[in-house]
Amino acid sequence: MADEDVDLVLEETREAMEKSIRSLRHELQRVRTGRANTALLDGIQVDYYGTPTPLNQLANLNTPDPRLIVVSAYDKGSLQSIEKAIQASDLGLTPSNDGKLIRIPIPPLTEERRRDLVKQVKKHAEHHKLGVRDARREALSMLKDLEGDGSLPADEKRRADKKVQDLTDEYVKRIDEVTAQKEKEILQV
Repeated sequence: MADEDVDLVLEETREAMEKSIRSLRHELQRVRTGRANTALLDGIQVDYYGTPTPLNQLANLNTPDPRLIVVSAYDKGSLQSIEKAIQASDLGLTPSNDGKLIRIPIPPLTEERRRDLVKQVKKHAEHHKLGVRDARREALSMLKDLEGDGSLPADEKRRADKKVQDLTDEYVKRIDEVTAQKEKEILQV
């Protein structure tokens, strides 16, 4: 029975840590790298007739070249609202509305802006490392409870603790790899 309990704890821990990696990747997609990417606009909410609506549900987004995002609204009446939502976002982009399309030029990043973005990426990474460590703490607590109620011998608990620590080290390393890749993208000119 103890092996099944330990396996269950390890599986739950792995899922929680995997969730941190997925969340980090999703957040990093929204960080500008100097190249046009429609993922930059993920999360932008547009006031569509009084209802906050995700931009990607109101318009077709595409990147005809590496420095331009084009937003083609399904309802031309929503162009003003879309433009306002993009301007109000923290992306620092300036959309241009010609009445049919919204063009969003992606300016090249300055060296100072690149350094700021790298700091932002590191902050995201640190936040997700905390998520991994929280999953580890939760797992160790569950293992301690199993040992306390007598269903897990002390030597089995030590082995399980080591497996949890190995998982933690693996996921922290993966976060570092994802972060390093994003930093490289940002710093490339």
